[in-house]
Amino acid sequence: MTVSSVYFAITGHGFGHAVRMASVAAAIQKLNPEILLVLVTSAPRWLLESYIDGDFILRSRPLDIGVIQADSLAMDKGATLAKMTQIQTQQRQIIASEASFILTNRIGLVLADIPALAAPIAKAAGIEGWMMGNFGWDFIYRAWGEPFGELVSWIEDCYAQSDRLFRLPLSEPMSAFPKITEVGLTGGDPRYSEESLRSRFQILAPREKTILLTFGGLGLGSIPYPNLANFPDWQFISFDRNAPDLPNLIKITESPLRPVDFMPICGRVVSKPGFSTFSEALRLDVPLVSLTREGFAESPMLLAGLKDYGHHQIIDPATFFGEDWGFLREDPLPPRQTRLLDKGGSQAIAQAVVNHLKSL
Repeated sequence: MTVSSVYFAITGHGFGHAVRMASVAAAIQKLNPEILLVLVTSAPRWLLESYIDGDFILRSRPLDIGVIQADSLAMDKGATLAKMTQIQTQQRQIIASEASFILTNRIGLVLADIPALAAPIAKAAGIEGWMMGNFGWDFIYRAWGEPFGELVSWIEDCYAQSDRLFRLPLSEPMSAFPKITEVGLTGGDPRYSEESLRSRFQILAPREKTILLTFGGLGLGSIPYPNLANFPDWQFISFDRNAPDLPNLIKITESPLRPVDFMPICGRVVSKPGFSTFSEALRLDVPLVSLTREGFAESPMLLAGLKDYGHHQIIDPATFFGEDWGFLREDPLPPRQTRLLDKGGSQAIAQAVVNHLKSL
C-alpha cells in the first residue's frame, strides 16, 4: 500500500517559513490530491489556508522558535538562547513523541523548513528527512558569538542527519547538510486579476504610484504613516490592521487575500529583508524597496541577491522612519546580473516529494 502522508516541520519564526512551505504543500496537493498534508507549526491556520486550497491537518507543536522578536527588526537574543536551550534539553521527549505520531499515522516523509529537530525525528521514525531553505539556524546563531556556540554545534549535528536539502536561491552555503539539491524560488501565485482588485478596492492610481507596504507576520512597531500625506495622488496598500484611516491608504483585513495577490498591480513593494517577500516579488518581477537589518546574518545575503536579480532600492531605517520618503520619487536601480533566477522551486520540490512517496 502506497504511503501518502507528508509531515511538514515548519520553523516557528514569523510567517515567511510557513508561506514557502505552504506554497510547496499546495503544489503537492495539486499534483496528487490524495496525499495527506500534516503541517507542524505554530503559524496560524488562516495563513496556511490562504495558500492551501484543500484539506490539511494542523499540528500545533513548535519544534524551534527561530528568533524571538518584538517586531520585524527588533531581536531578543537572550530570550532566544534561553528558549532554544530549553528545546535542546527536551529533545529526547520531543523526538520520541513526534516519531510515535509519524509511525501511528503512517507518514512517509518529513519535509522541514528548517527546524534542526526534524532530521533526528525522521531518523527515529525510520523515514527520510528532507529539508528546504536558504539558511540554517546554525548560520544565524553563529554570528551571535560564543554564548551560542554549543547550540550551533547541536544544530549542525542535527542537520547532518538529514537525507536531502533543497537549497533555495539567495542562500548561504549550508555546509552542515550532506546532500544538497539546488532549486528555484518558492512562493504563491496571484489569485485575482488586476482589474478585479482595482475595481473591488477602488484603486485609481497608476501602477507606478501604487505601493505595497508589507513587513511580514511580525510587522513594524511604528510605520510613519503621516508620510503618506506627502503623496496625495498615490495609493498605498497595507495589511496592518492597526494602520490609521487615511484617504490614500487601503487596509487589507480580509482573508484569504495575501500580499502576493496585490504585487502585480504595484509599482513597488516596500519591505524588510525576508526571503518569502523577496522571492514572491522576484517571481513576479516587481521592484522592491528594502530596509537594511542589522544583526541578522541572512540580511546581507538577501540584499546582495536582491541587488543581483531584481529592480531595487536599499534604504536604512533612519531614511524609512524619517519624515520625507523621497526615495519613492527616485527610480529603482536595475539588477546587477543579466542571468535570471529559476522561479519553479515550489513545483520542483513538490514533484520530488510526490515521486518519493510513489516509490515507497
